[in-house]
Amino acid sequence: MTVDLDLIIVGGGIGGVICLKYARDAGLNALLLERGNRVGGLWRDLPSWQDIQFRKEDWTLGNLPLSGEDQPSILGNIEAWVERFDLAPYIRLNAAVTSARQGENGWRLTTDTGNHEARWLIAATGGHNRPRLPQVERVDATVTEYHSSALRDPELLRGKRVTVVGGGASAYDLLDLCFAHGAAGVNWIYRSTKWMRPTRKGKHLGIDMRILARYQMLCLPANLIYRLTSKDLRARYAKAGLNEIMPESDFDIRRDQLIPGRPGMIKNFASIERHRGEVSSIHDNTLTLSSGEQMETDLLLWGTGYNVDFDFLGLEAISGARNLNEISSRCYSGFLCADAPNLFLLAPGVLERNTSTPWAYAHVARSIMSHIRGRPVFVRPPAEGLINHFDMLKLLAPEDRRNFPFVIWYLKYLWLAICHPWKRPMPIP
Repeated sequence: MTVDLDLIIVGGGIGGVICLKYARDAGLNALLLERGNRVGGLWRDLPSWQDIQFRKEDWTLGNLPLSGEDQPSILGNIEAWVERFDLAPYIRLNAAVTSARQGENGWRLTTDTGNHEARWLIAATGGHNRPRLPQVERVDATVTEYHSSALRDPELLRGKRVTVVGGGASAYDLLDLCFAHGAAGVNWIYRSTKWMRPTRKGKHLGIDMRILARYQMLCLPANLIYRLTSKDLRARYAKAGLNEIMPESDFDIRRDQLIPGRPGMIKNFASIERHRGEVSSIHDNTLTLSSGEQMETDLLLWGTGYNVDFDFLGLEAISGARNLNEISSRCYSGFLCADAPNLFLLAPGVLERNTSTPWAYAHVARSIMSHIRGRPVFVRPPAEGLINHFDMLKLLAPEDRRNFPFVIWYLKYLWLAICHPWKRPMPIP
């Protein structure tokens, strides 16, 4: 058993690795437990065609190497953190946590290889750790099926009749792949769609989060920001001929993530056979929809996203949450769990927001270490609504003067929002 630990971090993705770096900087005795045989989290398991949804400069912190936006580059960047900051001695690989329970002095964790105790716990297992596959009836099904996380070779689409299911970022990716790799025909099934920003530019150039940062640091109210954004998006949908898939509700930055458009999907939109509903059964190579409509297909691609799995914590309120937003709304200041003492849930407060994930993790990690060292930072009651980009700083700064000196922090980030060239990586906080 490992004893006398201040902090245990569960999960060796980018969030967990960043937290470990700042825990070491803060002088904490910390240990990271990772179930796999190498760090990387979700990015370790994803196919090589998967990528981020924004410029690599918005992912990169400091001068840690990042050659591109694709999965191998992101995985290499996470591994570079471990090497650059000499974190390997504080990481236990092949240490899947089977349970984490509260004890008298903090948390007791059980893994396949032993037990560990620490006063504080950060659950950095991500928010996309269980692929979501709808339950449908299958009778002598011959259709080949892949979740977006399991499609290793997009060349399998060539010459095939492909059906994509889902109405969000994963489905948009799969539709784009269909045209990039020569699918013979494309059906798209969705119940509803999420907002995207139609553009003919490359996916990584479709969203500039620093525009949002500029609005926020100039103190434009959220109501005005989402009205301006919603008006712009509706005009873009109309220009691109996408009104049929425009979400029913106005875009609201406090509720919606803005997804960059996929140029291949948009260019070939007219050739996509679109069906509103869901798959209810599969017989042989025929799909039957909830409407009773039937279609034949060779490949069925599930772009239905992910569920989050925090079952190892044994907290009913968290395990029963339907999505990340419900979990983050049960956390003080978005991260400190209200259902258990000394527990931070890292991913729900960051993922599915309009922000750069590593950038947000770096700021939250520093404030978490301040909180652990005795300065209460995460004190605001749980609240509904997303905390997007620089609004996260406004949430943390008033309580964390160690990392956000009075007035100086605001001037610094105002300068970054207005003057900082996007081609340069963001500095490590």
